[in-house]
Amino acid sequence: MDLADILRVHRNEVVKEWIRRLHGEVSPAYSAQSVEVLYETVSTIADGNFAALIGNDFSGLDNFVERIGKIRSRAGFSLSDVQKAFELYRTILLPILGKELEGPALIDAVERINFCLSYTIHSFSDYFQALSEQEIRKYAQALEAKVAERTKELAQSEAKYRSLVEGIHDGYFVNQKGRIVFANKAFCTMHGYTLIEAIGRPYTDFIAPESREEVERFYEKRVAEGRAKEHYVYFRLHKDGTALPTENRVALVFYEGDVAAIGICRDITERMQIEKRMREAESLARVGHLTTSLAHEIRNPLSAAKMSIQMLLKNPVFQGNEARRLQILEKEILRLDNIVTEMLDFAKPVKYDFRPVSMTRLLESCLETLETKITEKGITVKKSFPKRLPDALVDQEKMEQAVINLLLNSIEAVDADGIIRVAVKLRRDPKDILRVEIRDNGHGVGEEDLPYIFDPFYSKKAKGTGLGLANAKKIIEAHGASIQATPISPRGMSMRFTVPVS
Repeated sequence: MDLADILRVHRNEVVKEWIRRLHGEVSPAYSAQSVEVLYETVSTIADGNFAALIGNDFSGLDNFVERIGKIRSRAGFSLSDVQKAFELYRTILLPILGKELEGPALIDAVERINFCLSYTIHSFSDYFQALSEQEIRKYAQALEAKVAERTKELAQSEAKYRSLVEGIHDGYFVNQKGRIVFANKAFCTMHGYTLIEAIGRPYTDFIAPESREEVERFYEKRVAEGRAKEHYVYFRLHKDGTALPTENRVALVFYEGDVAAIGICRDITERMQIEKRMREAESLARVGHLTTSLAHEIRNPLSAAKMSIQMLLKNPVFQGNEARRLQILEKEILRLDNIVTEMLDFAKPVKYDFRPVSMTRLLESCLETLETKITEKGITVKKSFPKRLPDALVDQEKMEQAVINLLLNSIEAVDADGIIRVAVKLRRDPKDILRVEIRDNGHGVGEEDLPYIFDPFYSKKAKGTGLGLANAKKIIEAHGASIQATPISPRGMSMRFTVPVS
């Protein structure tokens, strides 16, 4: 029999085996597809391959790629999973050809199948990538609109603060000879004191230690020279010890016959939070633009290189050191592909499916996923999971991704034989929430780096992308929760986040 006869005789056998492997071996996304749906798509691609192999007619494959590309993109299939699905055709057909053909006829048939499969995978990759880029462009435009909206919010916030000043809702005070001799109710409330407690106190009692030296310098220069910085931002000190961002406007006046500094202090916590959200939105917009430009330039060459290396690894000519070098190269290409995927995941919009989930089982699942890495490094994991906890209301897949990123951060931070503690407990704050803590005895983070560890692309690791913790923070905050990073003495780091209870 020639190739055409073989393909006709074994068509149903190939289609049936292809469906079986798709349903059970490729990915959960394919396993979720019904056999009827898979039969329709597999039959179509099998007939398209026949037309291309025997009649050199690739129109059927082109039509199939365009149709299935949209379907797989909308359903959230990964590019690598679809490539594996196409690859199954060759995997199933080669043993059949080996039995039916030999010599030049077998070589010619294999070469034609390789060319046909390469054409299909490249066509699908290009089309799938174009769809992804289109989605990212839309998301980047949405982010730009959000940045403009946040800018408008900031301007509105400034107008609100001006109105508050006119209504005497900001803190007014008179500082004479280094002591507060007059203060309004707002000033006292801002600092947590009663009027009786505030009057007569040194003005330095209301300034946080990190700002005290600078504010004292302004005051002394103003009194001595009659001029100094009139508008500045500093941290005020609340009675409970909290340091809060504050804006101050001051001027010299005569008060009860003597020189004094009169000031209007304004809490700017909300404004700084808006500015922070604006910076985060602008950073996300930059990520969107960056991934759009990089994805096509990097992904396609990587896919081609990966496929070529995989084909070389199947060649028995490459053995020993040569095969190991190819395996190392394949591993590094996969690492680069994962970096591009991580960038795309961070930039693109995500839909969340919130359902009741056992947080204990979710954490156990994440630890099982990373068991190999934990064992290889000799890390001890200590768990504190109460037996009875209410379910959390989370998107399980996304929350697992966030927890795995936090665990990977700890695994990379600890030395061999290090310790990682994972705990979850119920808290009422004032409503029920679950608090999860992941802490380690690793190298920790310096004080100068701590404010930036959740920023996109901020990393001190040689091979870090700076997106792991940023992705975790993005997912946790999308659940209406928060995350805090706290250094542990003498060494280590604690990551705490909360999730809502179902």
